[in-house]
Amino acid sequence: MKCVEIVATTGIDGLKLAERPTPKPGPHQVLVRIRAASINYRDAMILQGGYARGIPLPRIPLSDGAGEIVEIGAEVKRVKIGDRVCGTFFQRWIAGPVFPEMQDHALGGTAEGVLTEYAVLEGEGVVKFPDHLSFAEAATLPCAGLTAWHGLIEAGGLRAGDTALLLGTGGVSVFGLQFARAAGAYAIITSSSDEKLERAKTLGATGTANYAKNHEWSATVRELTGGRGADCVLEVAGGSSTKGALEALRHGGHMAIIGGRSGPGGELDRRFILQKGLRVSGINVGNRVMFEAMNRAIAATGLKPIVDKTYELKDSVAAYRDFLTGKHFGKVVITL
Repeated sequence: MKCVEIVATTGIDGLKLAERPTPKPGPHQVLVRIRAASINYRDAMILQGGYARGIPLPRIPLSDGAGEIVEIGAEVKRVKIGDRVCGTFFQRWIAGPVFPEMQDHALGGTAEGVLTEYAVLEGEGVVKFPDHLSFAEAATLPCAGLTAWHGLIEAGGLRAGDTALLLGTGGVSVFGLQFARAAGAYAIITSSSDEKLERAKTLGATGTANYAKNHEWSATVRELTGGRGADCVLEVAGGSSTKGALEALRHGGHMAIIGGRSGPGGELDRRFILQKGLRVSGINVGNRVMFEAMNRAIAATGLKPIVDKTYELKDSVAAYRDFLTGKHFGKVVITL
Protein backbone atom coordinates (compact mmCIF):
# COMPACT_ATOMS: atom_id res chain seq x y z
CA MET A 1 0.00 0.00 0.00
CA LYS A 2 1.02 3.62 -0.53
CA CYS A 3 1.53 5.83 2.49
CA VAL A 4 3.46 8.81 3.80
CA GLU A 5 6.06 8.46 6.54
CA ILE A 6 7.75 10.89 8.87
CA VAL A 7 11.36 9.76 8.78
CA ALA A 8 12.81 12.74 10.67
CA THR A 9 11.24 15.50 12.77
CA THR A 10 13.21 18.19 10.97
CA GLY A 11 10.42 19.83 8.99
CA ILE A 12 9.14 19.23 5.46
CA ASP A 13 12.27 17.33 4.43
CA GLY A 14 11.37 14.66 6.98
CA LEU A 15 8.23 13.69 5.07
CA LYS A 16 8.52 10.87 2.50
CA LEU A 17 6.23 8.84 0.26
CA ALA A 18 6.60 5.13 1.01
CA GLU A 19 5.29 1.63 0.34
CA ARG A 20 4.34 -0.81 3.09
CA PRO A 21 2.61 -4.20 3.17
CA THR A 22 -1.15 -3.91 3.70
CA PRO A 23 -1.74 -4.68 7.41
CA LYS A 24 -4.13 -7.32 8.76
CA PRO A 25 -6.59 -6.57 11.56
CA GLY A 26 -6.52 -8.53 14.80
CA PRO A 27 -9.63 -10.09 16.40
CA HIS A 28 -10.83 -6.76 17.87
CA GLN A 29 -9.72 -4.54 15.00
CA VAL A 30 -10.91 -3.35 11.59
CA LEU A 31 -9.11 -2.56 8.35
CA VAL A 32 -10.18 0.75 6.83
CA ARG A 33 -9.54 1.85 3.26
CA ILE A 34 -8.71 5.48 3.95
CA ARG A 35 -10.18 7.89 1.37
CA ALA A 36 -9.25 11.25 2.89
CA ALA A 37 -7.18 12.69 5.74
CA SER A 38 -6.81 16.21 7.11
CA ILE A 39 -3.94 18.15 8.67
CA ASN A 40 -4.05 19.65 12.17
CA TYR A 41 -1.65 21.98 13.94
CA ARG A 42 -0.47 19.04 16.05
CA ASP A 43 0.70 17.31 12.86
CA ALA A 44 2.84 20.32 11.95
CA MET A 45 4.30 20.36 15.48
CA ILE A 46 5.23 16.69 15.23
CA LEU A 47 6.90 17.16 11.84
CA GLN A 48 8.89 20.15 13.11
CA GLY A 49 10.02 18.42 16.32
CA GLY A 50 7.97 20.66 18.59
CA TYR A 51 5.62 18.04 20.01
CA ALA A 52 6.04 17.21 23.68
CA ARG A 53 5.39 13.48 23.27
CA GLY A 54 8.18 11.64 21.54
CA ILE A 55 7.17 9.36 18.68
CA PRO A 56 8.99 6.41 17.13
CA LEU A 57 10.19 6.82 13.56
CA PRO A 58 9.32 6.16 10.83
CA ARG A 59 5.70 7.06 11.63
CA ILE A 60 2.65 7.42 9.38
CA PRO A 61 1.26 10.87 10.27
CA LEU A 62 -2.20 12.42 10.74
CA SER A 63 -4.93 11.59 13.23
CA ASP A 64 -7.93 12.60 11.14
CA GLY A 65 -9.15 10.32 8.38
CA ALA A 66 -12.27 8.80 6.84
CA GLY A 67 -12.84 5.71 4.75
CA GLU A 68 -14.79 2.47 4.51
CA ILE A 69 -14.27 -0.75 6.43
CA VAL A 70 -13.00 -3.53 4.17
CA GLU A 71 -12.20 -6.23 6.75
CA ILE A 72 -13.16 -6.90 10.36
CA GLY A 73 -11.73 -9.06 13.12
CA ALA A 74 -13.62 -12.08 14.44
CA GLU A 75 -14.66 -10.33 17.68
CA VAL A 76 -15.88 -7.05 16.14
CA LYS A 77 -19.67 -6.65 16.46
CA ARG A 78 -20.50 -2.92 16.46
CA VAL A 79 -19.50 -2.16 12.84
CA LYS A 80 -19.49 -4.10 9.59
CA ILE A 81 -17.73 -4.25 6.22
CA GLY A 82 -18.83 -1.35 4.04
CA ASP A 83 -19.50 1.10 6.89
CA ARG A 84 -18.16 4.61 6.25
CA VAL A 85 -16.20 5.55 9.34
CA CYS A 86 -13.70 7.87 10.97
CA GLY A 87 -11.15 6.73 13.50
CA THR A 88 -11.22 8.29 16.96
CA PHE A 89 -8.19 10.41 17.87
CA PHE A 90 -7.60 8.41 21.06
CA GLN A 91 -8.40 4.89 19.96
CA ARG A 92 -9.17 3.62 23.46
CA TRP A 93 -10.98 6.60 25.00
CA ILE A 94 -14.62 5.55 24.82
CA ALA A 95 -16.32 7.59 27.55
CA GLY A 96 -15.69 9.50 30.77
CA PRO A 97 -12.47 11.37 31.61
CA VAL A 98 -9.21 10.71 29.82
CA PHE A 99 -6.36 8.84 31.52
CA PRO A 100 -2.70 8.40 30.50
CA GLU A 101 -3.21 4.84 29.27
CA MET A 102 -5.82 6.18 26.83
CA GLN A 103 -3.54 8.96 25.63
CA ASP A 104 -0.85 6.41 24.86
CA HIS A 105 -2.73 5.29 21.74
CA ALA A 106 -3.22 8.49 19.75
CA LEU A 107 -3.33 8.25 15.95
CA GLY A 108 -0.48 9.92 14.10
CA GLY A 109 1.62 10.16 17.24
CA THR A 110 2.01 7.31 19.70
CA ALA A 111 0.14 5.12 17.17
CA GLU A 112 0.39 4.94 13.37
CA GLY A 113 -1.68 7.59 11.62
CA VAL A 114 -4.05 7.62 8.68
CA LEU A 115 -2.08 9.16 5.78
CA THR A 116 -2.09 5.73 4.19
CA GLU A 117 -4.28 3.74 1.85
CA TYR A 118 -5.10 1.18 4.56
CA ALA A 119 -5.16 1.61 8.35
CA VAL A 120 -5.83 -0.90 11.11
CA LEU A 121 -8.02 0.68 13.78
CA GLU A 122 -9.65 -0.59 16.95
CA GLY A 123 -13.16 -1.95 16.48
CA GLU A 124 -14.19 0.24 19.42
CA GLY A 125 -12.22 3.17 17.99
CA VAL A 126 -14.25 4.00 14.89
CA VAL A 127 -17.50 5.92 14.42
CA LYS A 128 -19.86 6.05 11.46
CA PHE A 129 -20.20 9.55 10.06
CA PRO A 130 -23.34 11.30 8.71
CA ASP A 131 -24.56 10.19 5.30
CA HIS A 132 -24.59 13.70 3.81
CA LEU A 133 -20.82 14.15 4.28
CA SER A 134 -18.17 13.28 1.71
CA PHE A 135 -15.03 11.44 2.80
CA ALA A 136 -13.10 14.72 2.58
CA GLU A 137 -15.60 16.50 4.83
CA ALA A 138 -15.75 13.63 7.31
CA ALA A 139 -11.94 13.56 7.52
CA THR A 140 -12.05 16.92 9.30
CA LEU A 141 -14.08 15.64 12.25
CA PRO A 142 -11.93 13.48 14.59
CA CYS A 143 -9.66 16.21 16.00
CA ALA A 144 -10.69 19.69 14.82
CA GLY A 145 -14.42 19.06 14.84
CA LEU A 146 -14.54 17.15 18.10
CA THR A 147 -12.23 19.58 19.90
CA ALA A 148 -14.54 22.48 19.05
CA TRP A 149 -17.62 20.45 20.05
CA HIS A 150 -16.06 19.40 23.34
CA GLY A 151 -14.91 22.92 24.19
CA LEU A 152 -18.16 24.71 23.36
CA ILE A 153 -20.93 22.18 23.88
CA GLU A 154 -19.73 19.43 26.22
CA ALA A 155 -17.53 21.49 28.57
CA GLY A 156 -18.77 25.00 27.79
CA GLY A 157 -22.48 24.23 27.92
CA LEU A 158 -23.18 26.71 25.11
CA ARG A 159 -26.92 27.31 24.66
CA ALA A 160 -29.18 29.18 22.29
CA GLY A 161 -28.80 32.91 22.82
CA ASP A 162 -25.26 32.63 24.26
CA THR A 163 -22.20 34.14 22.57
CA ALA A 164 -19.14 32.12 21.55
CA LEU A 165 -15.79 33.79 20.91
CA LEU A 166 -13.55 32.06 18.35
CA LEU A 167 -9.90 33.04 17.97
CA GLY A 168 -8.60 32.81 14.40
CA THR A 169 -10.01 31.00 11.38
CA GLY A 170 -8.26 27.63 11.52
CA GLY A 171 -10.09 24.32 11.62
CA VAL A 172 -11.14 24.33 15.29
CA SER A 173 -12.31 27.95 15.28
CA VAL A 174 -14.32 27.60 12.07
CA PHE A 175 -15.99 24.48 13.46
CA GLY A 176 -16.70 26.49 16.63
CA LEU A 177 -18.41 29.15 14.52
CA GLN A 178 -20.53 26.54 12.77
CA PHE A 179 -21.48 24.70 15.97
CA ALA A 180 -22.37 27.94 17.74
CA ARG A 181 -24.69 29.05 14.96
CA ALA A 182 -26.22 25.56 14.68
CA ALA A 183 -26.96 25.72 18.42
CA GLY A 184 -28.73 29.07 18.05
CA ALA A 185 -25.88 31.00 19.66
CA TYR A 186 -24.13 34.15 18.48
CA ALA A 187 -20.54 33.88 17.25
CA ILE A 188 -17.77 36.47 17.32
CA ILE A 189 -14.57 35.55 15.49
CA THR A 190 -11.13 37.16 15.21
CA SER A 191 -8.51 37.11 12.47
CA SER A 192 -5.63 39.15 11.10
CA SER A 193 -7.26 38.97 7.65
CA ASP A 194 -10.25 41.11 6.69
CA GLU A 195 -10.87 38.72 3.79
CA LYS A 196 -11.22 35.79 6.18
CA LEU A 197 -13.51 37.81 8.44
CA GLU A 198 -15.77 38.52 5.48
CA ARG A 199 -15.85 34.81 4.71
CA ALA A 200 -16.73 34.10 8.34
CA LYS A 201 -19.71 36.41 8.03
CA THR A 202 -21.06 34.25 5.22
CA LEU A 203 -21.08 31.36 7.70
CA GLY A 204 -23.10 33.40 10.16
CA ALA A 205 -20.53 35.21 12.29
CA THR A 206 -22.46 37.91 14.15
CA GLY A 207 -19.37 39.95 15.01
CA THR A 208 -15.74 40.15 13.92
CA ALA A 209 -12.48 41.74 15.05
CA ASN A 210 -9.16 42.10 13.23
CA TYR A 211 -6.62 41.63 16.03
CA ALA A 212 -3.74 42.82 13.84
CA LYS A 213 -5.40 46.21 13.38
CA ASN A 214 -7.28 46.36 16.66
CA HIS A 215 -5.12 45.50 19.68
CA GLU A 216 -8.10 46.21 21.95
CA TRP A 217 -10.18 43.47 20.37
CA SER A 218 -11.34 42.22 23.78
CA ALA A 219 -13.05 45.59 24.32
CA THR A 220 -14.66 45.20 20.90
CA VAL A 221 -16.05 41.82 21.98
CA ARG A 222 -17.58 43.40 25.08
CA GLU A 223 -19.09 46.18 22.96
CA LEU A 224 -20.55 43.64 20.54
CA THR A 225 -22.21 41.88 23.48
CA GLY A 226 -23.65 45.04 24.98
CA GLY A 227 -21.01 45.11 27.71
CA ARG A 228 -21.82 41.60 28.93
CA GLY A 229 -18.91 39.67 27.41
CA ALA A 230 -18.77 36.30 25.69
CA ASP A 231 -20.14 33.18 27.36
CA CYS A 232 -17.49 30.81 25.97
CA VAL A 233 -14.15 31.12 24.23
CA LEU A 234 -12.09 28.54 22.35
CA GLU A 235 -8.53 29.55 23.29
CA VAL A 236 -6.42 28.00 20.55
CA ALA A 237 -3.56 30.47 20.43
CA GLY A 238 -1.95 31.01 23.84
CA GLY A 239 0.57 33.78 24.29
CA SER A 240 -0.87 37.29 24.55
CA SER A 241 -4.29 36.17 23.31
CA THR A 242 -4.99 34.48 26.66
CA LYS A 243 -5.22 37.82 28.47
CA GLY A 244 -7.53 39.21 25.82
CA ALA A 245 -9.76 36.16 25.98
CA LEU A 246 -10.06 36.44 29.77
CA GLU A 247 -10.96 40.11 29.45
CA ALA A 248 -13.58 39.34 26.80
CA LEU A 249 -15.44 36.72 28.87
CA ARG A 250 -18.51 37.56 30.91
CA HIS A 251 -18.72 36.88 34.64
CA GLY A 252 -19.17 33.13 35.02
CA GLY A 253 -17.96 32.50 31.47
CA HIS A 254 -15.98 29.50 30.26
CA MET A 255 -12.54 29.26 28.66
CA ALA A 256 -11.67 26.09 26.77
CA ILE A 257 -7.89 25.87 26.53
CA ILE A 258 -7.09 23.94 23.38
CA GLY A 259 -3.66 24.72 22.03
CA GLY A 260 -0.75 27.08 21.80
CA ARG A 261 -0.28 28.22 18.23
CA SER A 262 1.56 31.29 19.54
CA GLY A 263 3.91 29.12 21.58
CA PRO A 264 4.08 28.38 25.31
CA GLY A 265 2.93 30.89 27.89
CA GLY A 266 -0.29 32.81 28.07
CA GLU A 267 -0.66 33.45 31.77
CA LEU A 268 -4.01 32.65 33.34
CA ASP A 269 -4.34 35.75 35.50
CA ARG A 270 -5.88 34.60 38.79
CA ARG A 271 -7.49 38.01 39.27
CA PHE A 272 -9.72 37.58 36.23
CA ILE A 273 -10.61 34.01 37.13
CA LEU A 274 -11.46 34.79 40.76
CA GLN A 275 -13.15 38.16 40.29
CA LYS A 276 -15.26 37.00 37.36
CA GLY A 277 -15.87 33.46 38.62
CA LEU A 278 -14.62 31.99 35.36
CA ARG A 279 -14.46 28.30 34.49
CA VAL A 280 -11.36 27.04 32.71
CA SER A 281 -11.12 23.62 31.04
CA GLY A 282 -8.24 21.88 29.33
CA ILE A 283 -9.68 20.25 26.20
CA ASN A 284 -7.93 17.09 25.03
CA VAL A 285 -9.90 16.41 21.82
CA GLY A 286 -12.72 14.17 23.11
CA ASN A 287 -14.01 10.63 23.59
CA ARG A 288 -16.07 8.39 21.32
CA VAL A 289 -19.37 9.14 23.09
CA MET A 290 -18.82 12.86 22.42
CA PHE A 291 -17.92 12.08 18.80
CA GLU A 292 -21.18 10.18 18.32
CA ALA A 293 -23.18 13.00 19.92
CA MET A 294 -21.47 15.52 17.62
CA ASN A 295 -22.27 13.39 14.58
CA ARG A 296 -25.94 13.24 15.54
CA ALA A 297 -26.00 17.04 15.73
CA ILE A 298 -24.24 17.34 12.36
CA ALA A 299 -26.74 14.93 10.79
CA ALA A 300 -29.73 16.77 12.30
CA THR A 301 -28.57 20.23 11.16
CA GLY A 302 -27.02 19.28 7.83
CA LEU A 303 -23.79 21.03 8.82
CA LYS A 304 -21.02 20.79 6.20
CA PRO A 305 -17.39 21.15 7.36
CA ILE A 306 -15.36 23.78 5.54
CA VAL A 307 -12.65 22.23 3.35
CA ASP A 308 -10.40 25.00 2.03
CA LYS A 309 -8.17 22.94 -0.28
CA THR A 310 -7.63 19.31 -1.24
CA TYR A 311 -4.46 17.55 -2.41
CA GLU A 312 -3.70 14.04 -3.64
CA LEU A 313 -1.49 11.68 -1.64
CA LYS A 314 1.44 12.22 -3.99
CA ASP A 315 1.23 15.94 -3.21
CA SER A 316 1.27 15.57 0.57
CA VAL A 317 4.39 17.72 0.93
CA ALA A 318 2.62 20.53 -0.92
CA ALA A 319 -0.39 20.11 1.38
CA TYR A 320 1.81 20.49 4.45
CA ARG A 321 3.51 23.53 2.93
CA ASP A 322 0.14 25.12 2.28
CA PHE A 323 -1.01 24.38 5.82
CA LEU A 324 2.15 25.89 7.32
CA THR A 325 1.50 29.23 5.58
CA GLY A 326 -1.58 29.69 7.76
CA LYS A 327 -3.50 31.10 4.81
CA HIS A 328 -6.20 28.43 4.86
CA PHE A 329 -9.75 29.03 6.09
CA GLY A 330 -11.05 25.83 7.64
CA LYS A 331 -9.27 22.61 6.69
CA VAL A 332 -6.59 21.30 4.32
CA VAL A 333 -7.41 17.74 3.18
CA ILE A 334 -5.42 15.02 1.39
CA THR A 335 -7.39 12.48 -0.67
CA LEU A 336 -6.28 8.89 -1.26
